[in-house]
Amino acid sequence: MRDGPARFVSTAVVAALINVTSIGAGASLWEDRHVVIVVWDGMRPDFVSEQNTPVLWKLAQRGVTFRNHHSVYPSATIVNGTALNTGVYPEHSGILANHDYLPGIDPRKSIDVENLEVVRKGDGLSAGEYVRVPTLAELIREHGGECAIATAKTVGLLFDRNHESDHDVFAGQSLAHDAIRSLTGTLGPFPSANQPSERDSWTTKTLTDFLWAKTVPTFSLLWLSEPDDTEHKTSPGDPAVIAAIKSSDQNLGRVLEALDRYKARETTDIFVVSDHGFSTIARSIDVRKILSDGGLDAVTEFTTEPKPGQVMVVGNGGTVLFYVIGHDAAITRRLVETLQQTDFAGVLFTRESMEGAFVLESAKIDGQGAPDVEMAFRWNENKNQFGVAGMIDGDWQRAAGKGTHATLSKFDMHNILIAAGPDCRRGATDELPTGNVDLAPTILRIVGIKSATLDGRVLNEAITLTGVALPKTTTENVEATKKFPAGTWHQQLKISRVGSTIYLDEGNGAFAHQP
Repeated sequence: MRDGPARFVSTAVVAALINVTSIGAGASLWEDRHVVIVVWDGMRPDFVSEQNTPVLWKLAQRGVTFRNHHSVYPSATIVNGTALNTGVYPEHSGILANHDYLPGIDPRKSIDVENLEVVRKGDGLSAGEYVRVPTLAELIREHGGECAIATAKTVGLLFDRNHESDHDVFAGQSLAHDAIRSLTGTLGPFPSANQPSERDSWTTKTLTDFLWAKTVPTFSLLWLSEPDDTEHKTSPGDPAVIAAIKSSDQNLGRVLEALDRYKARETTDIFVVSDHGFSTIARSIDVRKILSDGGLDAVTEFTTEPKPGQVMVVGNGGTVLFYVIGHDAAITRRLVETLQQTDFAGVLFTRESMEGAFVLESAKIDGQGAPDVEMAFRWNENKNQFGVAGMIDGDWQRAAGKGTHATLSKFDMHNILIAAGPDCRRGATDELPTGNVDLAPTILRIVGIKSATLDGRVLNEAITLTGVALPKTTTENVEATKKFPAGTWHQQLKISRVGSTIYLDEGNGAFAHQP
């Protein structure tokens, strides 16, 4: 993004830095370009095949397959949804986890960061900068383009939370209430939570049959809940998960059919991406209890006014956030040393530099309101009952044998990206490191909006630009160690860089007892 210390830039300042450029001689900015993102929530790259995903497989032959694509950390839905729609790391967007402790919003317990009431309160406390940078939809609408947002999950709210458009529908809701009455009158009510495939079908029809009824807009988002929803209930490789993947493929097919029907296929760039990968839980760990048994005053909810030295424990599946009330240095150190000597900690990040840990900035999570300590659970390459590699320890919210994510496992941090359309190379494979943080810069480049404020990069190697030199690519491994009387803690983090953009490949750690 830029050299020097991280700085928060207001929406007004960012808007002043943005201008519109021509995308073709005599062409209107919005008439000859359409971009569609289709998100398959939780889709692993190793499940893309001609058998499982025939529509996606065929699309890939016409476009670009990105072989080394990355989530941002933590590898969770709302964090990566925000990276997709802003092009910045979590520390710059302000969305650091799916579940977070923000005492200004709720001093007693953690909150779901995409909840409408939470978002409204967050904007009220931050002068409208709950998400601290402009989103794709906001920028495109600001410059005269039209957008359509249809998501089977609540993540869609954060794409343009202040625009009461009947073209924004998230989890069967809309800020424009009349829009939902019209939809449910034709499609019926939004299906129940135990019908994720039906929810996806409902949401797809909302996009193709209603939001696109008059015209295909400049930018569209379709966010499908599958296979993530089913993977959480079962685990990767389960026959039910394969069926869920096929349902997402069928919905992609409906999108492509609609583009053909509206004669917009040849002017539309399509990006099929997942927010994160997926793993199977080997052990479900009650971190709060372990810390409490060790003498720390750890809680998941305060029953009275929080007291200095207490530790708020916020689970996010494969990652746990720890907030030390009062930021007591001695308590924080004790917390970190306790975790370093467990058999479940993978990688530890701390607000202040500590022996045997990485600082939050290493993972681009050192934003305003960041925790004192953040821990990714340990992982391995063992296989589950369906022969699918990737086992992790996870927090207490789901049982062993179920699926979850959000660690620094390579199976969580690597996800899919396939792109096809008039601005994409045809039949190509991109081996360079890429990430969710790169989609917004690339799409803004395609539609002709320039911004100097993005952390991600334009995927020049994959889109049809000429005379663009590829940036330098490097990979490094960073390590941290701490010795104890009983043994040694060691953790490592593998990082790839393309130009100034970084991608976290994987990270892990372990405590080795003295022989």
